[in-house]
Amino acid sequence: MKRSLLAGAAGLSILGAAHGEGLYYAGTEAQESVPLKWTVGATLTYDDNVNPTYFNPATGLKSKQGITSINPFAGVSFVSVSPQTTWDVYSRLGLIYYFDQPAGAGSDDLYEQARLGVNLTHSFNERLRFSSRSFVSYEREPDYSYGVASSAQVGEYFFWQTDNSVGYRFTERVATYTGITLEGINYDSSVPNADRFTWTAYEQFRYQLSPQTVLTAEYRGGETTGNGLTSDSTDQFVLLGFEHRLSPTTIITARAGAQFHDVSNSLSGSDTSPYVEATLNSQINTQFKIRAFARYGIESYDDVRSVFGPGVTPSGVTDFYEFTSRKTFRLGVSGDYAISQKFSIFGGVDYIPTSFDNGQLRNAGAFPAVPGPPPLSVSGLSEDLVNVYVGLSIKFTDILTGDLTYNYTDSTSDLFSNTYNRNRISLGVHADF
Repeated sequence: MKRSLLAGAAGLSILGAAHGEGLYYAGTEAQESVPLKWTVGATLTYDDNVNPTYFNPATGLKSKQGITSINPFAGVSFVSVSPQTTWDVYSRLGLIYYFDQPAGAGSDDLYEQARLGVNLTHSFNERLRFSSRSFVSYEREPDYSYGVASSAQVGEYFFWQTDNSVGYRFTERVATYTGITLEGINYDSSVPNADRFTWTAYEQFRYQLSPQTVLTAEYRGGETTGNGLTSDSTDQFVLLGFEHRLSPTTIITARAGAQFHDVSNSLSGSDTSPYVEATLNSQINTQFKIRAFARYGIESYDDVRSVFGPGVTPSGVTDFYEFTSRKTFRLGVSGDYAISQKFSIFGGVDYIPTSFDNGQLRNAGAFPAVPGPPPLSVSGLSEDLVNVYVGLSIKFTDILTGDLTYNYTDSTSDLFSNTYNRNRISLGVHADF
């Protein structure tokens, strides 16, 4: 929900031209029209731990399985810029085929992939402007840059988000944005208690301090609902921040303040936490580009988890706790460097430490009274995830490009079955025309 002053003197405009930026979005807008562009390619990947959270109930042990897969895909995009209206549309369709079927309930050897994004800005006049950013995806695992979840899941998920707002400039220095964000995530039946729907309304006041700097004050309020054992929750945010252009090619945005979190079925009542979000986008020179984001606060996603796993009682029932205080810090950094016209390197890192507190047993009725069930509440648990990737890109011709990527993920968790490490090596080729 990052917005620019309507005057535009600071150069911090509304839409992200980059496709599917998620938390990397820093408010930059497409400046030039781009004709219809097609991308077709395929990627071959070896994954040494394809279902990292899979637990084999027959042996009582985790099962690590290495499998090779192939991912053919096709995409299309275009950008249309006029004095009043800007359209930025992109889509991608693909498949993941595993040469051996992964183990685990709900796993298959074939998965679909789809992404679609539509960004729109329209200026009715010099004072009034409408902005809309919408994104839909159907994929196998959460994308860390969207800030939805951090644990790997067995099944596919459907994620969508739309952010729509109206901006009005009162004077050359003072403006407001009024908007609403809707987002949801839905898994198949193999991933219980994970579906969510969230609406958030916001009002942002903006003051142009200088041609390079905009000061912001913002209020957000919204509600999250879920399925299964998930309770409804409400969140309110009071934030102060700024947007600053360090140079013509470097933008930094930041918000900080307080978050007030309340869960409907929580015995602990409401919770208050500091909340911080920041983004940096920089084209350092013609060869080197870097992006970064950081966010800290209470999250309502992925908060119903198993602590002890199956077999904690003679009935063999899996415990599920709802953690009404899931405080998460998300840090992401990515960059690419062009060594020459043909060779470039790229890489990035995601770091996601999470604390789980006020966990309440939500399926207590399934446990026998004797012997005693697991504790009714747990707290003070943590989970740390590090994801690192590095790659090399080679341009064979004007339209044909190849790339080699290595990805390492390490998760250390107090929660059941979520401590693992994972290595992935990918070799791909794609054509742009």
